[in-house]
Amino acid sequence: MSDRQSYAFIGLGHLGGNLAASLIRNGFAVTVFDRDPTAVERLMVLGATAASSPAEAARAGNAITCLPSPKVSEVVLTGPDGLLAGLPAGGTWIEMSTNGRDEILRLAALASARGVETLECPVTGGVHLAAAGKITALVGGDAALYERHRPAIEAMCAKSFLMGPVGSAAVIKVITNILAFIHLAAAGEALMLAKQSGLDLAQSYHAIVASSGNSFVHETESQLVLNGSYDIGFTMDLALKDLGFALAMGEQSGVPLELASRVKAIFEQGKAAYGGGAWSTQIVKLLEDAVGTDLRAPGFPAKLAL
Repeated sequence: MSDRQSYAFIGLGHLGGNLAASLIRNGFAVTVFDRDPTAVERLMVLGATAASSPAEAARAGNAITCLPSPKVSEVVLTGPDGLLAGLPAGGTWIEMSTNGRDEILRLAALASARGVETLECPVTGGVHLAAAGKITALVGGDAALYERHRPAIEAMCAKSFLMGPVGSAAVIKVITNILAFIHLAAAGEALMLAKQSGLDLAQSYHAIVASSGNSFVHETESQLVLNGSYDIGFTMDLALKDLGFALAMGEQSGVPLELASRVKAIFEQGKAAYGGGAWSTQIVKLLEDAVGTDLRAPGFPAKLAL
């Protein structure tokens, strides 16, 4: 314990709660804050210390955030009781939320003006991998700063990739999310075509897994569709946020993102039909409703497990 740094962890939702739990299980001293007292209590059972504000938590010397939007990240960072009111000069802010490149650069500049270094560290792979400490970290920031906090990152994540300076991880994270959302829409269409052609859906699922058309998303999220739970732990609103980042990046870089644009329109339909808090996998339900049949097969789980 003595050679391990202490961390504040702010944002204990589906993803952040699991990341903080991994940090605690690996012997780090963690002080937590979240607006949801139940989320805080779950981490206290594991050994976390509770704080009354982000500022109080940040006195640990380093702070990690996992929050739903850049707007929330900014409030948590710069508000009257925010992280910058508690982090000492020379401390580090590790931002594990998904941001656009412009947003993380702007927020990192605000932190730098107060003597706080920033490491962006969004993760990819899904909540179920975060729960097992097997998710992947995409890192942007100074290489020496990354090495300083690498033990903590590796306590939460099985793999980490230093992509370059701050802003680099935001770009690759949005790229991975574009692919995931496109793959989800494609998997739904493929399974519906299989069903309407009279194929057994379970057998079709396994045949696709063993084919050149397989994807990580099909292997994981298609199971939740076939079960009917759709419970991926990731919402329509979060998907639309990430797709918005992607289209903005495409516009800035002169890359026409035609597939991403179409998939964003599908997610907007999904939000209109089922609400922004619906699971992102329910975009496949749009197709089920349009065709008038469900994609269900026995033997698939309601939640993903390793």
